[in-house]
Amino acid sequence: MKSVQEFLADESGATAIEYCLIACGIAFAIITAVQGIGPQLNAKFSSINSSLK
Repeated sequence: MKSVQEFLADESGATAIEYCLIACGIAFAIITAVQGIGPQLNAKFSSINSSLK
């Protein structure tokens, strides 16, 4: 019974899950930003490429 109480009181796994959720949130924000800026960068690099030829 004591080991069950210790297991339920252990919060180290919860901290790892919280860090994982934070990392996923940051990754989602980066992906969203890159997808928003991507077409503009593609157009700019295409313009530079055509002017160099």
